Amino acid sequence: MANVTVIGAQWGDEGKGKIVDWLSERADVVARFQGGHNAGHTLVVGEKVYKLSLLPSGIVRGTLSVIGNGVVLDPWHFRDEVAKLKGQGVEITPENLQIAETCPLILPFHRDLDGLREDASGAGKIGTTRRGIGPAYEDKVGRRAIRVCDLAHLDDLDLQIDRLTAHHDALRAGFNEAPIDRAQLMADLTEIAAFILPFVKPVWLTLNKAKSEGKRILFEGAQGTLLDIDHGTYPFVTSSNTVAGTAASGTGLGPNGAGFVLGIVKAYTTRVGSGPFPTEQENDVGQRLGERGHEFGTVTGRKRRCGWFDAVLVRQSVAVSGVTGIALTKLDVLDGFEELKICVGYKIGDQSFDYLPAHAQDQAKAEPIYESIAGWSETTAGARSWADLPAQAIKYIRRIEELIGCPVTLVSTSPERDDTILVRDPFAD
Repeated sequence: MANVTVIGAQWGDEGKGKIVDWLSERADVVARFQGGHNAGHTLVVGEKVYKLSLLPSGIVRGTLSVIGNGVVLDPWHFRDEVAKLKGQGVEITPENLQIAETCPLILPFHRDLDGLREDASGAGKIGTTRRGIGPAYEDKVGRRAIRVCDLAHLDDLDLQIDRLTAHHDALRAGFNEAPIDRAQLMADLTEIAAFILPFVKPVWLTLNKAKSEGKRILFEGAQGTLLDIDHGTYPFVTSSNTVAGTAASGTGLGPNGAGFVLGIVKAYTTRVGSGPFPTEQENDVGQRLGERGHEFGTVTGRKRRCGWFDAVLVRQSVAVSGVTGIALTKLDVLDGFEELKICVGYKIGDQSFDYLPAHAQDQAKAEPIYESIAGWSETTAGARSWADLPAQAIKYIRRIEELIGCPVTLVSTSPERDDTILVRDPFAD
């Protein structure tokens, strides 16, 4: 049986939480491999709604869940999220949740720096979640990060803190902020270490053992391919690689472990924060999509920008992530539209493009070339088989498949986990 890697194929917020929850009941292990608590995965299970940012979605089902080394971990947020889920009746112990020893820590001064930079950037704001994700990744590649395994060796941290303060105190001085309080930092780390350390394991060993035993591993991505630090709409991107290949480097399992790559895609397009968005509809259409789709960020609460489906961008995501099949979500939001539009190319000046050029100014100037398709008046909400779908909705899905060069594997027709049409079983490949 194949492993499955789930990634967002747009700008995040595609409905990965529901799909991962739907798949996790059949998985033996669920692993997060990048990002941090800037993710926002909403799960609806019966009458309960779970909102996760850092913890793998499998934890709600009691599936063994691991946080891989590619994740940056805010230990205080981790403690709060564990407490919140326990309050909702979810059992979380070191038996069903593991944290990689080599995860870099998000520390209080990372959050400070994130906010200070955004506030100072004016019109050049990236639109970060201000949770310290980017600065923590910077310290990782700058080889000055404090990692989870360091919590077991606090007496040996002086040299590492020297490296951190040499870098951050200079930055803080530029914002007229006081230097890092080393004593307070050590006190904070000492206080949180006892809570974190029981969960700490060599996750790469856990996953390789599971693989050798033929267990099903579900890799859960965060954000979306168009926010990838290399392949996204730079600089309006996240600070990690969000493509499927990161499942290998972010967990230590190796590149042959990714299995079936399932790209999650909304039946239209949304984006939170700044950056180019060629098919954005700043009109009644965008307003209608946002209201019907309840488009507000799980983490930030910010209103999402909404627009028509962009087949060009999804085709790019399919290519760079090696997507095997698509899970199409929120089809029901399009119910009742007389006409739907799909972006099939761009015009920039006198030139036509079948891809989005890399430069930010070109991206900002890209004008969509649309193909129109008739909508449907019937409802798709709650549909669980092809027979439940209007003929025109099926036509819309088939056209998307043609344009992105990838088959649809699942169709989601409401937030409820069982309102899902299974076309092809990812775990059976």
